[in-house]
Amino acid sequence: MSYIEGFVAPVPSGKKAEFQKHAAASVEHFKRLGATRQVETWGDDVPDGKVTDFKGAVQAKPDESIAFSWLEYPDKATRDRANQQMQNDPAMQEMGKNMPFDGKRMIFGGFTPINDTGATGKPGYIDGMLTAVPEANKSAYLEMADKHAAILKECGATRTVDCWGDDVPDGKVTDFKGAVKAKEDEKIVYSWVEWPSKEARDAGWDRAMKDPRMQAMSTSMPFDGKRVVWGGFAPLVDQ
Repeated sequence: MSYIEGFVAPVPSGKKAEFQKHAAASVEHFKRLGATRQVETWGDDVPDGKVTDFKGAVQAKPDESIAFSWLEYPDKATRDRANQQMQNDPAMQEMGKNMPFDGKRMIFGGFTPINDTGATGKPGYIDGMLTAVPEANKSAYLEMADKHAAILKECGATRTVDCWGDDVPDGKVTDFKGAVKAKEDEKIVYSWVEWPSKEARDAGWDRAMKDPRMQAMSTSMPFDGKRVVWGGFAPLVDQ
């Protein structure tokens, strides 16, 4: 089974080009260590939330944008081995010293896909989401995710992925648990939806939210919807 390393980071808005260059340069190194895909996206439609949001998740400043990124590995063992090798890799250490953002506020963790529908391609737009789900509700969440994915694909999405928190560390400044105000009995779900374009995404969600099946699901979600973190992102690197 594949394995996902998910990241969210605050990046100075004026350093977008620098961030993209830095991310693109890292691809060959992650691929050498076993990653099969690296995706870096830039916040485009990232709303403020009443309880939680992406900006609060990484303590973003007014002049910073949100980067939502992930690495896909063939399995957890490959990811673990890659992370171990990075500690002694001069090239990766040098890149770590020259990140165009505050790495102390970046949040990261390892996730196991529990729902992955659609073919992997090069989407034109991404919806990113973080959710706190009671561990006891995993089966109920998966059932809902399957139904949710089917509706979104009918409405134009090309792929939906939901990943269950597996190796989600506590951070000194920020972390995934704080991002969604997770409780002791809750796991973090890292999710994304791939769309052909932003226009397809906007039209797709408009159609989906009018669908009676989607409306029915919203009344009995197996998690606290008020703490869901979500936003729209434009791809910068996808290799």
